[in-house]
Amino acid sequence: MAELLVSAPAKINLHLEVLGLRPDGFHELAMVMQTLDLADKLRLRPTADGHISLSCQRSDLPTDGSNLIVKAAELLKARVGLPELGASIELEKRIPIGAGLAGGSSDGAAALVGLNALWGCGFSREQLLEMAAQLGSDMPFCIDGGTQLCFGRGEVLEPSGLAAPPTLGVLLIKHPEASVSTPWAYSRCREQRGDFYLSREADFEQRRQALRQGPLLEALAGQRPLAPLRNDLQGVVEPEVASVREGLALLRQASEALVVAMSGSGPSLFALFAEVTGAEAARQQLQPALTAAGFEAWVCRCTGSGATLG
Repeated sequence: MAELLVSAPAKINLHLEVLGLRPDGFHELAMVMQTLDLADKLRLRPTADGHISLSCQRSDLPTDGSNLIVKAAELLKARVGLPELGASIELEKRIPIGAGLAGGSSDGAAALVGLNALWGCGFSREQLLEMAAQLGSDMPFCIDGGTQLCFGRGEVLEPSGLAAPPTLGVLLIKHPEASVSTPWAYSRCREQRGDFYLSREADFEQRRQALRQGPLLEALAGQRPLAPLRNDLQGVVEPEVASVREGLALLRQASEALVVAMSGSGPSLFALFAEVTGAEAARQQLQPALTAAGFEAWVCRCTGSGATLG
């Protein structure tokens, strides 16, 4: 195989509930995540020199061993036990960096899926998910994508049961100079909400079951109107990050927006619309104000898959 292309889609959080602390020090989460058609592209070419080389059109993106693409490639190579395997990887970056959209995790997931095919490793989906969980909490979801419930640190996946991706339109915005540290956001959440954290597995499971049977999945299936989305990190980030406050205020001005929320730990923000035409109309309505405030904007659709060959 001379060359392989892989798509690495962005995700948003449609629900992010911080349940409590785990014995390993991470937070126990209950989430619903959704992939979008905003995607990075990886171009993979095999080499026989044992070297993993990564290039990207974005000069501000590290392409050394700290990048999850390189980490994924090295893990896959070690697992298959063939040190001579190499690859030349070109990353076309479309997902904004440091945005709470799992761009880095999705790139790493795409590397696992793509190199597994390129090198003929033959690892199963379950094996790839296990490797992905070693590299990052969001990465297993980025392999599967679609609409999924995500528990644990985010690596425990459950299908939503939806027959098809939601037909919602998404208006996504981010200020290019804004950034939010995920560890800081969780630390602030613990400081402000720690008294309400649950500690027993039975209580965690009760909250998981409430999400499984709650109104959000029914709304995503088109069976009822969308209620306001829950993101426990938004409550601690919004008061302290000016671009998040300003962006949410702008999105709330969109006339047909069903709900407005922050994705993950931010700073990306989104509004959902009944159809993609509503999201496009809102972008046109808000474009002067978004431009004046320095925000970038994307109109997206929900998709039913994660990292995809071709």
